[in-house]
Amino acid sequence: MFKNVTIYRIAPGWTATLESMETALDAARFVPCGATQDKAVGWVEPRGEAHGPLVESVAGQRILKLMIETKAVPGSVVREKADEEAEHIEATTGRKPGKKQMKELREDALLSLLPQAFPRRMGVWVWIDLANGLLVTDASSQGKLDELVTALVNAFNDLSLTLLQTAVTPQTAMTSWLSAPVSDEDEGGAPGGFAVERECELKSGDEEKSVVKFTRHNLATDEVRKHIVEGKLPTRLALSWEGRIGFVLTESMQLKKLAFLEGVFDDRAADGESGFDTDVALSTGELNKLIPELIEALGGEIVPGMAMPDAPTAAPAKPKQEAVTAVGDDEDPPF
Repeated sequence: MFKNVTIYRIAPGWTATLESMETALDAARFVPCGATQDKAVGWVEPRGEAHGPLVESVAGQRILKLMIETKAVPGSVVREKADEEAEHIEATTGRKPGKKQMKELREDALLSLLPQAFPRRMGVWVWIDLANGLLVTDASSQGKLDELVTALVNAFNDLSLTLLQTAVTPQTAMTSWLSAPVSDEDEGGAPGGFAVERECELKSGDEEKSVVKFTRHNLATDEVRKHIVEGKLPTRLALSWEGRIGFVLTESMQLKKLAFLEGVFDDRAADGESGFDTDVALSTGELNKLIPELIEALGGEIVPGMAMPDAPTAAPAKPKQEAVTAVGDDEDPPF
C-alpha cells in the first residue's frame, strides 16, 4: 500500500467524524476525464469496491484514496496539427497567421486530439491518524502532493496541514551517521533501532553540483567519509529499522522505497478474511512505531516558525569533478 511516505502534521482541533468526512468526499467523488478534458481529480473507494465508502476505518486509522487521471498529447503532435492548419489558412487566404492566432490554433489542435489520448490513472493513498495528529501519504512527487493537499483542503475547510519538521534536518543527521568512525559504537552512527544500509547519494553544494551515488555498497568506508570532507552532503540514505522496515530517507524528510522486511506480514489474515484490513492494520501499526523513533532520531519535532539549528559547515569544494557512481554487489538489495 505504502511505497513512499510523506508526513504532515494536522493542526489541533480537527475532529471530523467518519460521517462528515464521507459526506465531504462524496461531493468530490472521482469522475473520469471528459472527451476534451486533460485532468480529473477525485476520491475513490479505498477497497476498490464500486459504490463503497470513501473513508475506511481500520483499527482506528482512517484510509482514503485520491485518484488522478491525466490525458497527455505530445507537444510535437499538437504543433504539427496546428502548423498544418496554419498552412491551410495561408494557402486559402494568402495571409500567414500571427502569434495570437497560432496560439489559438494550438489550443484548438489540443482539444481535437484529446479525445484520442489514452488516460493514465494514478492512485494516492492517504492515512489519517487522528490520535497522533498525523496525515501520511504515499505521494512522493511535488505535483502529486500539491494535488492531494488541494483536494483535502477543498473537501475539509477546517483542515490545516504542515509538513512535519524536526529539530535536526535529515541531511545534518545523515551526514553525522555516515561520518561516524566505524570502531566507535557509542558515538555517531544511526541511533536506536536504525541501521545504515547500502545505498546513498552525495551531492556537492557548489556550482558544479557533482554527485556520487553508492548502490549496494558498504558505506562504512573512508571513501564515503572522504567525499563528505570534500563538501558532498547526503541527499538520500538507505536505512532499516529494527530489521522490520527498509527505506531511503531523503533530505526533504520523505521515506522512499519503503519495504516491509521478512517476517512483518507473516501474521496476515487467513483466507476468507479481508486482506485490505490486514494490510492496513499491519502497515500502519509498524509505521506508528517507526515514525516517532525517526522523529526522535532527528532531534524531535519542532513547530512551524521555530528556528532550525545550523547545519555543519562543509569543507571547501575541490576543483571540478566528474560525477561518480560506486557500485557494489549487484545481486543484493540495499536492505
